[in-house]
Amino acid sequence: MSALTSKVEAVFNEPACGVNQGKSDKERKKGCAKQLTPGAAAGGCAFDGAKIALQPIVDVAHLVHGPIACEGNSWDNRHAASSGPKLYRTGFTTDIGDLDVVYGGEKRLFRAIREIIEKYDPPAVFVYQTCVTAMIGDDIEAVCKAAAAKFGKPVIPVNAPGFAGSKNLGNKLGGEALLDYVVGTEEPEFSTPYDINIYGEYNLAGELWQVKPLFDALGIRVLANISGDARYSDVARSHRAKAAMMVCSKALINIARKMEERYGIPYFEGSFYGISDTSESLRNIAKLLVQQGAPEELLARTEALIAREEARAWARIEPYRARLSGKRVLLITGGVKSWSVVSALQEIGIEVMGTSTKKSTKEDKARIKEIMGDESHMFDDLPPREMYRILKNSEADIMLSGGRSQFVALKAKTPWMDINQERHHAYAGYEGMVELMKQIDLLLYNPIWEQVRRPAPWERDNEGLDMRSEGGC
Repeated sequence: MSALTSKVEAVFNEPACGVNQGKSDKERKKGCAKQLTPGAAAGGCAFDGAKIALQPIVDVAHLVHGPIACEGNSWDNRHAASSGPKLYRTGFTTDIGDLDVVYGGEKRLFRAIREIIEKYDPPAVFVYQTCVTAMIGDDIEAVCKAAAAKFGKPVIPVNAPGFAGSKNLGNKLGGEALLDYVVGTEEPEFSTPYDINIYGEYNLAGELWQVKPLFDALGIRVLANISGDARYSDVARSHRAKAAMMVCSKALINIARKMEERYGIPYFEGSFYGISDTSESLRNIAKLLVQQGAPEELLARTEALIAREEARAWARIEPYRARLSGKRVLLITGGVKSWSVVSALQEIGIEVMGTSTKKSTKEDKARIKEIMGDESHMFDDLPPREMYRILKNSEADIMLSGGRSQFVALKAKTPWMDINQERHHAYAGYEGMVELMKQIDLLLYNPIWEQVRRPAPWERDNEGLDMRSEGGC
């Protein structure tokens, strides 16, 4: 059995996965996804998922061993921001060609690693396997081991070729690479009772920076954020944290469970979207730290901070409440956002008339049902035609989704806001909630919508009547 096959089976058999917990041992080993069909990688392959999970480690070189198109399609596909190093935004690829397919690409890979180390001197090099190099039999583990010994630098193999499965599987395989080769390889200069890890937070548009000041105010140190705005050493030393928070369980639940098993780091799943959820996450972090030995006065300080920040946030949101209360939103996203954003919107009085659950776990769906009361507002797979019908019939005032469905909203002449990883605005924490309300208000009341909904001159008769409702051209 190959190392990749063994690793994929282990990931599929993840005991901390809520879906797996209701299955027998035999069912778990079959996997947690349907067999891939042609075109399934359009939503992201395993290589893409691994790159998404690891590329926000900002000071290392991310080298793609494969055709140049693999790096081109995966480069910078999320707005994961950095507070310092920019090396993660440089695209590195071995750019293998026909001769490499015939004779093998291992020597080319070794030379590429050497060139990166000589030119950039990164703390580590991450090497990503792709479909072509996996099929021709290139052993990236052996090459990385030899390169690490030769150059005295960590060279981390990420064995997640696209054909292995979906993007979500790739997220977990990326996490396995960290567990196997990075976590526990360095020691922090000092430890405190207030050290925590955060898993599955990618600092999209700088969202981590909206939350970190809250931790700083409490004296809590984020030892490692995996992986937004992370440094290699942060991840290598993350095994000394006292507690952890899981932001997106579908992506990196394997890291959370194994860190708890190996190093005794308890974790919980929470959200930084919305005022109530942010407050609850701060409380849970404080409780876990106190259970792990932190002074109990941390609980009182946390409540004082929550009271102050909630009052400040609501005061800033108040001008938007009358304008946004009762507005209807269609939410097309997945994972943790499928329920956390629902909760955030409902706090302000916005009605969520439907939310997608295609990329949500069983626990995510249970939370949606708890928040929204029933399953009638949950869409497992909403086709574009149905999206268009909902928006065209004015069943929703605005759609929040990813970029791929924005044109459905624009065709229906309905406001649209990006809520997925390509967004340019950060919506986490108390500051993020204020920004979310501001952006929704700006979109809903933008005068452009009144203008585009008017009939064009050629859609009117000589008396100015709208011919569209009378069968006109």
